[in-house]
Amino acid sequence: MTDATEPADINSLLRPKQAGLTIRAEEAAHFGRLAADWWDPRGSSAMLHRLNPVRLGFIRDAIDRHWQVPQDAVRPLAGRTALDVGCGAGLLCEPLARLGAAVTGIDAAPENAAVAQAHAEGVGLPIRYLGGEVGLVDGAFDLVTAMEVIEHVADKPAFVTDLAARLAPDGLMILSTPNRTRRSQLLLVDAAEAAGMIPRGTHRWDDFITPDELRALLADAGLTMGEPRGIAFSPGKGLHLSPDLSLNYIVTAVRTA
Repeated sequence: MTDATEPADINSLLRPKQAGLTIRAEEAAHFGRLAADWWDPRGSSAMLHRLNPVRLGFIRDAIDRHWQVPQDAVRPLAGRTALDVGCGAGLLCEPLARLGAAVTGIDAAPENAAVAQAHAEGVGLPIRYLGGEVGLVDGAFDLVTAMEVIEHVADKPAFVTDLAARLAPDGLMILSTPNRTRRSQLLLVDAAEAAGMIPRGTHRWDDFITPDELRALLADAGLTMGEPRGIAFSPGKGLHLSPDLSLNYIVTAVRTA
C-alpha cells in the first residue's frame, strides 16, 4: 500500500518553469559541486552507491524480458547502444558498458561528465560523455535510461519528449524517480537531508512526480509505461525492489504500438 499523494493540479505541476529548457542552472551547479566526490562509496553520493545495485537488478531483468535474452548471458547488451541521461559521474554507464553496450552518458553538469570520462578511461571502458542538454545527443539508442533525473528538470514534458526522440523503434526506456507522497517528503527530504544521508538542497518535494503523472507524460510522447516497481527501504533488507511505491519507483517504457 502507498500513502496518499498531496493533491495537485497536474497542469500546474508540469507547466514549464523555463520555456524551452530542461536544465535548471542551479540544479546543475549543485550536482557539479559534488563531482569530485561521486565515486567515493562513503562520500556525498553514498546513497547512490547503495541504490545502484537495486536499479541494475531491475534493468537487467527488463533487458532480458524486452529482448528475450537468456538470463545467463554475460553481455546481454552486446551490439546495442545505450544512452544514460543525467549520468552523474558514470555509476550506471560503466555497468551498462560491461553488459556489452556502446554507451553515451550526458549530464547537465560538465564537471560530472569530466569526472565520468576520467574514471571510464582509468578502468578501460570506452564510454562517450557529454555535458549539457539531452538535445545535444544525435541518433537513436536501443536503451535510454534516466535515473533520478526528471524531478530535477525545468520542463518535464519537453524532457520526456527529448528522451522519446532518442529511443530506437524497438527500444527500451527505463526511468526512476521519487514519488510525491507525504512519506517521501518526510524520509527523502526532511530526514535524509537533515541526517546528511543526501546532500542538502538535492530535492524539492513539490517537483516529485507520481506514477500516474509520469504515465501521462510518457503517453503524450508516444510511449507506453510498464507497471512501476517501488524502491523501498527496511532495516532488514536495506534498499530493495518492492510493491511499495511510496518513496521511489522505477519503470520501463516502450513505443506505443
